[in-house]
Formats: sequence, C-alpha cells, structure tokens
Amino acid sequence: MKITDIKTYPTWIGRRNQLIIKVETDEGIHGWGESGLSGREEAVIGAINHYREWLIGRNPMNIEALWQELYRSQYFEGGRVLTAAMSALDIAFYDITGKALGVPVYQLLGGKQRDWIPCFATIQGSNEQEFIEQAKLLIERGWTVIRTGSHPGRTAEDDESVFEPRESIGQTAKWLTRLREEVGPDPVLGIDYHHRLSVAEAASFCQRMPSGTLDFIEEPIRDETPSTYQALRQMTDVPFAIGEEFASKWQFLPYLEQDITQFARVDVCNVGGLTEAKKVAALAEAHYIDLMPHNPLGAICTAATVHLAASVPNFAWQEVRSSPTEQLSFSDEDWFPVQPTQDESRLLVPDVPGLGVEFNEERAQGSQMKYWEAPHLKRRDGSVTNW
Repeated sequence: MKITDIKTYPTWIGRRNQLIIKVETDEGIHGWGESGLSGREEAVIGAINHYREWLIGRNPMNIEALWQELYRSQYFEGGRVLTAAMSALDIAFYDITGKALGVPVYQLLGGKQRDWIPCFATIQGSNEQEFIEQAKLLIERGWTVIRTGSHPGRTAEDDESVFEPRESIGQTAKWLTRLREEVGPDPVLGIDYHHRLSVAEAASFCQRMPSGTLDFIEEPIRDETPSTYQALRQMTDVPFAIGEEFASKWQFLPYLEQDITQFARVDVCNVGGLTEAKKVAALAEAHYIDLMPHNPLGAICTAATVHLAASVPNFAWQEVRSSPTEQLSFSDEDWFPVQPTQDESRLLVPDVPGLGVEFNEERAQGSQMKYWEAPHLKRRDGSVTNW
C-alpha cells in the first residue's frame, strides 16, 4: 500500500475552524485525521504540505517508522505547529491501517479494556445561581463529573476583552464553595482556569475555598516552567490537571517524573497523534496518573481519543463539548455522518474497522475557512494577559 495524496480541509464547523486531513492510498482506502492547533490552521497546513512532498509513495501502515521520520528528519525537531501536523497524519495512518486489516483502531493499540468511555461536561454561568442550576441539571441527567469555567473577571461596564484575575478568583471561589454545598460530596467538581493566573493568584484562589471543594484545577498557570508548578504544588492540596498544550512526551516528562500533575490532559491532535499519546499514557501509568484528555475539537479527535481511552488502563474522564449545558456543534452529524455514539455522559467504543468516523468531504469542498483569532484579553490598564 502506498500514499497517493494528502488533502487538507480547513472548515468552519460549529463555532470554530477544524483542520481535517484526508490521506488517500493506491488501494482505495483513505484515512481521516485532525489537527488540534485551533486558530493557526494555515501554519499547520504549510507543515502538512511540506511533509506531503516525501510522504507520497510511502506505506501508511509503517506508523511508528513514519512518526520517527516526521519528527527526527530535520534539525529543528518538534514544536506545536509541527506536532499538530504530525498528529493529523498519524491519526489518519491508524484509520487506514485499521480499515486495511478490518479491525478497530483500539485493536492496534493493544485491544479494548472498556466498552464505554466516561466523560465530563462543562458549565459556564454569569452568576452563582446559573452555576448551581446547570450543575443540578447535569446531575439529574446522570453526569457525575462536572468542570466549571470561571467568573469573567470584569464588570458590566468593561469591554469584553477585559480580564482582571483578582476579581475573577474572589467571585469564582465564592461560587464554587456554594456549588459544593448545593450538590454535596459525591459529584466530581473541577475548574478550568485556562492558564490565566499567576502562581500567587492561583494559590490565593485555592486557599479561599474549604479543602475538598475541588477535585481538580485545570491549567491554572502557564506551563513553560515546571518549577513554577512545583512552587504552586507546595501552596495547595487541590489536584492539578495539566498537559493540553504539550506537544510531546518530553514536555510531559518533568510533570510526570516530578509528580507535579495528578491528571494528564493529553491532546491526541496536538501531542503527536496516537503514537505519542500511547507513550504518554505509559509514562503516566508508571506514576499512577490517569489520563484526562483534552478534546474541544471535532468528531475525528473525539473518535481517536475514544480508541486511546479504550486501550489504556489509566483513564479518568474524556472531555466532551456536547451536553445538556453545552451544544457547540463541533461534531455536527451533517459534517460527520459516521462517528462514535454519545449516550449522555458516556461515549460508546465503535467496533467498526478504523476510527469509526467519516467526514462530509463533498460539503467541505464547497466551504471556506473563516478567519478566527482567540480573544486577546487585557487588564484595565491596557496590559496583555493570557486567554
């Protein structure tokens, strides 16, 4: 089997672009992949087009060898743009191989350890009561793991680009304390602070709530310097969920070896595909750390993550953005007529060959990518802060 073409489809689906790729072969078998570097699709397309020049004619079933060649055959290895491109290609290679052998992708990863994948949903409100109402709605529908957003960190008089961390943490801590009182001890509660805080702000936030309020805090600070997370670790007992921005097992390594994180937020579409995600899972297993995959993308990322989740022993919950409190249309059936089935808070593991997902290529050929840029947040004094 040989690769005959690699096509890219940057397509606006729901509220965001998705960069879908199709790898075609001389045996008529194709594979779908997805890049996770939202907002930088054109940069990833450039990398894929570069790789395409020497991938045509190669055997897509030599997945590990191709991964090594994609990563190592250049002086400037890695980086989020290149590994996002590699991720899309790697996932497509697994899809092709599964279809060629007539087996689901999880079979290529060692077999299935679970029949369905537990998921968590997200709530986001503008006030305390909305948080409570949304959480109770999820619990009534059988969801046991709930992630919240934070207070927006601005007043009604502010522009939407304003984010003041101190104003956010005071209100958010108050909301979460009340939320835990309302829902009781059983549901798992976490918060995503989207790396918007400093070490001092994150510590202050965690210290404002009674111990046991939160089961995890996700990405409270930026991740470039592991020692800063070590400092924060000494100031709070709230478990950390870190890693959605990591682009390799090497970036995960200090966070796992030094026991900095308690959940590994691996993103299959950014870390280097299923090949690299499986290695991250093994490293995490050696430190008794469960995966909690990042998955704010489309049905292809969801499908790839489901197969990873089915195949590893150390798994907590998968992120989904389709729930009673969120309908972002990232996996719209008009775009993805075949995809894993979601049963409320569970994703069922597909048993069809390959990933078990198909993309509406004909529709994509008539659509265009929309320019989208993540919000550029600023403090009231005009200085830039993190989104």
